[in-house]
Amino acid sequence: MSKYKYAYMDHWTTDSPRGMTMPSISVEYMDRYIKQLAGIGFRGLDTFGFRLPTYAGLFGSLKNFEQFLQARGIEKITSIFHALVNVTKDKATHIPETHDAIFRECEFMVSQTDELQAVDNFVVMPSATHFEVEPVTDEKIKAMADLWNRVGRMTRQHRGMKTSCHLEFWGAIRTEEQIEKFFEWTDPEYVYFFLDGAQHQIAGVDPVQLYLKYHSRCSGIHLKDTHNIDTQGDYRKMPDPEIMAPTTKRWFWEVGTPGGLVNYPLLMKAIKEYGYDGWITVEHDKADFGGSNFAESTCVAMWTIQNVLDKILED
Repeated sequence: MSKYKYAYMDHWTTDSPRGMTMPSISVEYMDRYIKQLAGIGFRGLDTFGFRLPTYAGLFGSLKNFEQFLQARGIEKITSIFHALVNVTKDKATHIPETHDAIFRECEFMVSQTDELQAVDNFVVMPSATHFEVEPVTDEKIKAMADLWNRVGRMTRQHRGMKTSCHLEFWGAIRTEEQIEKFFEWTDPEYVYFFLDGAQHQIAGVDPVQLYLKYHSRCSGIHLKDTHNIDTQGDYRKMPDPEIMAPTTKRWFWEVGTPGGLVNYPLLMKAIKEYGYDGWITVEHDKADFGGSNFAESTCVAMWTIQNVLDKILED
């Protein structure tokens, strides 16, 4: 068994009499969902902050939900994910006048985890979509850095939770230069780096080189792959580049599919060399594009982990 622990990012959809739906429609569906994850080797669950009230309502409390997970082999909720994808008049990470409202929202979301075991990461998208922020100036990047420094200080005081920035190929912080400025202007004590192999690869940035550069600040890893690099400016496609790009029907693929561009064997060697000791999370949002489904994609990813990637970590 690998010394690394694997978590699953809570994107799953399943068939039901109502059509495709989230497992949270009932305890019965959640039972099947969680047992499938635990049965193939996952030990953690990453979920979205906005789902916490749903799970608390379904199980009576988040503590009850945690006990439900543990009874089926999932140790804990490892991360909660919060995204402010679109700019509104009240919330825009690059506009300082909206930061108080964003901070209060983050503070409330983090406070909901009080009854759980300590959650490792508060994962955030530090910017909105590129087309809503552009032109992306140093002033705007600095404003975003200031906000997440503030949030990061708050979460570290909350049982050590790390504010971890997850960058998207369509976000306002996407190029090597923008990423470098953002992390230069954030405090490494409060703001961490959450590596998503596919998102950086699509943006034309080598995720392995990013890990090598920011390994000391890396608090999480999303294992998903891509078959395409955006060379046509699809990152600016409105309203959602992940599903509206004219050149690419499906951006994200599970690790282990032919044609994957992320050099995960090399990344595994790097995390072994630098002693990464956090959770590794399988994420494959939109796995149901192109005829696949979440159960199949999850099994393919875990097969690759157990039969290819773990062998690199153990050598």
